[in-house]
Amino acid sequence: MNKRLANLEKHGYDFRVAVNIFEDTVVEIPQRRNDEARILALGILNNHVIAVVYTWRGKARRIISARKASRKERNLFESNT
Repeated sequence: MNKRLANLEKHGYDFRVAVNIFEDTVVEIPQRRNDEARILALGILNNHVIAVVYTWRGKARRIISARKASRKERNLFESNT
C-alpha cells in the first residue's frame, strides 16, 4: 500500500485533497525529524482544522501525513489567525 492510501485509511484524509489547505490561511510550525526539515501546517479543510506535515522537495511540497488537528493544534491555529 502506498503512503497516500495508508494515510487515507488511517486518518481519513487523502493527500490530494489535504493540499487544498494551502489555498487559504495556514499556520506553519517548523519541525525537525531524522535530520529532515519538516513543516507542520495547520489549516481549514471542509470546516475542520487539519494538520498536514510536509517537506520541500525542490519547489514542490511533499506531504508526509494529513490528519485531524489535536485540540492543542486547533487552539494554536485559532490564536494565530
